[in-house]
Amino acid sequence: MLTEMGSPSGATCSKSISSPGMHPISNNLIDISLFSNFLMTAFCPGFNSVSFIIGLKAKYADLLLLTIYEIMVTSKGIKIRFFANGLRLSLTNRGSLKFFLEKIIKSKGKRLVSINYIFCSDKELLKLNNEFLSHNYYTDILTFDLSESKKEITAEIFISLDRVRDNAVQFNSSIKKELHRVIIHGVLHLCGYSDKTRTEMLKMRKAEDKHLSLYFK
Repeated sequence: MLTEMGSPSGATCSKSISSPGMHPISNNLIDISLFSNFLMTAFCPGFNSVSFIIGLKAKYADLLLLTIYEIMVTSKGIKIRFFANGLRLSLTNRGSLKFFLEKIIKSKGKRLVSINYIFCSDKELLKLNNEFLSHNYYTDILTFDLSESKKEITAEIFISLDRVRDNAVQFNSSIKKELHRVIIHGVLHLCGYSDKTRTEMLKMRKAEDKHLSLYFK
């Protein structure tokens, strides 16, 4: 990915970003601009959904997070973000959900730095599963832990809306409940829960059920 930043008068600087190890492309740029206005252009060869220009009016961008899906410009106060990548996403009461997710994280003795939830299709998630984990099968969620310490959580969580709908039918659940289950599942992974063995899967499911009951009570 190549990013280019500059002022309306034409002064620019460029930065090339590569994916580190097994993680998606992700890079934090703090206080990147001294311009009153600046222009950012992002080019991501081979991924046609990302080719756009975004103009910012603020003098400073506190946090600019570049992912393989889109540029996300936010303030430091927003720690959990949801991105639908052009898909129709029915997710209400997002503020309450964000508060609840952060409460789970705090209860596990961790500090939330940032989580980006990116909702996508089966096809897109299969591509990521192949590319970063060498797994050639569909899944409902991929959690990429980008944390710099064991006490903090920084992550990107990719969720297939296609898989969520199919799972809702398979498990005789509502799409709303299944979507929230998968969202909570990602946070539990980041808090140390695993699901590789049957015992771990049962423990994970019990924790999911507990938090779903608390959220929807």
